[in-house]
Amino acid sequence: MRLPIIDMHCDMLSYLCSVPSANPYSKDDIACAIPWLIAGGVRMQVMAIYTDVRPESMKLASRQASIFSKLLQDNPIDMAFVDPSFLSDWAKQKRVGVIASVENAAGLGNETASWPEIYAQFDSIVSQVGKLAYISLTHHTENRFGGGNYTDGIGLKDDGKKLLDYMSGKQIPIDLSHTSDLLAEGILTHIDSQKLDIRVIASHSNFRAIWNHRRNLTDEFAKEIIHRGGIIGVNFLRAFLDTDVPERLFEHILHGFAIGAEKNICFGADFFYTKNFGDPSRIPFYFPLAENAGKYPSLLDSLELDLTEKQLKGLAFENALNFYQKLWS
Repeated sequence: MRLPIIDMHCDMLSYLCSVPSANPYSKDDIACAIPWLIAGGVRMQVMAIYTDVRPESMKLASRQASIFSKLLQDNPIDMAFVDPSFLSDWAKQKRVGVIASVENAAGLGNETASWPEIYAQFDSIVSQVGKLAYISLTHHTENRFGGGNYTDGIGLKDDGKKLLDYMSGKQIPIDLSHTSDLLAEGILTHIDSQKLDIRVIASHSNFRAIWNHRRNLTDEFAKEIIHRGGIIGVNFLRAFLDTDVPERLFEHILHGFAIGAEKNICFGADFFYTKNFGDPSRIPFYFPLAENAGKYPSLLDSLELDLTEKQLKGLAFENALNFYQKLWS
């Protein structure tokens, strides 16, 4: 294998939670199936606990946390839990290391949950999954915590501030990949004004300067993440790269290096179950050059002329590895 890979985002857990007869080994169903991860040399995969904004969001999040635990228990030959000891023995790892994250804090607190219920849910999920790679307050839409990336003019709400306060010091980064610009600004301002101990990342986001989509980061926010020592995971979804030009993926990666992210850029492929998706304009979701986790070696080969071996190593795993080793030290 050319280089080991760390990938910052996939939706394996919501697939296992919501699709009848879902199988983590089904290469035909999901592009981050375990055989694809093994083929691509993925040594650390972040698996998101994802929910919409709905009354049952907390139950769905708890169920996905249980699925994460069971996935590890059922597949000890292929999978291992990512914790400080896993990272300290990084060079010796042969299995796919997995760690959970929370994509949309609606899973921590639905719109009517009391704060004692939210705190209990937060603690319960962390207890079940062991560690969280990050939390994002929102997904595409608005919730009680703030505005998602498809909402305009909605920033950080009081409940969002309260959740950030609770996160402080727990070694869980906040993720800007699904925030409105106003929410991202509010998060950074609140962290600074309250002197919170929270690192900032974008787990699966591209660059608006290359493809003008509100899901992508402005250079201003990207540079703020870089300044704070965070990481930025490049997303493989066609909608956020360029709907027509596959090679734009490489332009996003190179733009990251150009704006100073040499020690911050990594992968955040965003592989999810696409078969029941309602919007035909999104099909195909991924270009063939990045259509599954098995493509990482060929992607790195394609970048050999533009990046040094040291830069390729940083992109593949070292930047994310250094981030989490420092976070958990």
